[in-house]
Amino acid sequence: MNDLRTTSERMVELGEQIRAQRLRLNLTLEDVAKNAGLSINVVRRLESGEGSTLASFVTVLRVLHRDEWLTTLQPAVTIDPLSMLKKHAPRQRAYKPRKPQLD
Repeated sequence: MNDLRTTSERMVELGEQIRAQRLRLNLTLEDVAKNAGLSINVVRRLESGEGSTLASFVTVLRVLHRDEWLTTLQPAVTIDPLSMLKKHAPRQRAYKPRKPQLD
């Protein structure tokens, strides 16, 4: 499905989600900024979707206990044991059937 939202719209949505999580945890902008080691303006800009650095974004997610959001960006690699059993090493030699032995 084609999503027609712009980058700016997506940034605003992320900011709204961050703000909602901050409020669920009953934290002020000052609390998040202090715990993240950032200025209040950086957190405010992040929440409003005006942009921030990736480092600030990740730090704020950690303060809000939402760093697992980052793991959803890349699917986990899983190894299927059955496919590993079926996988053979590449052939090293050509095979010729043996001639049947006559008794």
